[in-house]
Amino acid sequence: MSPIHIYITLLLAGFLLIGVEIFIPGGILGIFGAVAWIAAAIIGLGKFDPPWNVLSAVAILFTGVLTFVVWIRYFPKSSIGKSLSLAKNGSDFKAHISDETMAIGTVGEALSDLRPSGLARFDGRRVDVVADGEWIGAGAAIKISSTANGHISVVQFNETGGE
Repeated sequence: MSPIHIYITLLLAGFLLIGVEIFIPGGILGIFGAVAWIAAAIIGLGKFDPPWNVLSAVAILFTGVLTFVVWIRYFPKSSIGKSLSLAKNGSDFKAHISDETMAIGTVGEALSDLRPSGLARFDGRRVDVVADGEWIGAGAAIKISSTANGHISVVQFNETGGE
């Protein structure tokens, strides 16, 4: 493979890896993409004639900086960025419960799917709970089966036959 083919392959691989970083966060793919761009710049410096070698390296550096600025400044406001981030603040995802214990047998409603843990509402309060045994769908009636050390276990409740 000729150096120009390796150069183009590294540039394209860098774009691809940095683009995939959007959907698989963690930084590893983005770092590999940046390394691919740096390797392409080094190959360009060594294989292109002046002034194209320096122009190639500067263009890759400029593209990297521009990509980073666009990512930080504009991506979170885009439709894709909004769909990948939380729209609500974290207080909506925490249960608010006092130190008092909930009574065994209290009936409430699952606010989220209990797989096995999730949120439920008992007497107008949001509570973190864990389902005993099977998963329980959101909106199902549930009953507290046990409490221990701040953990509340529930089972699905059927009004006609109990559990």
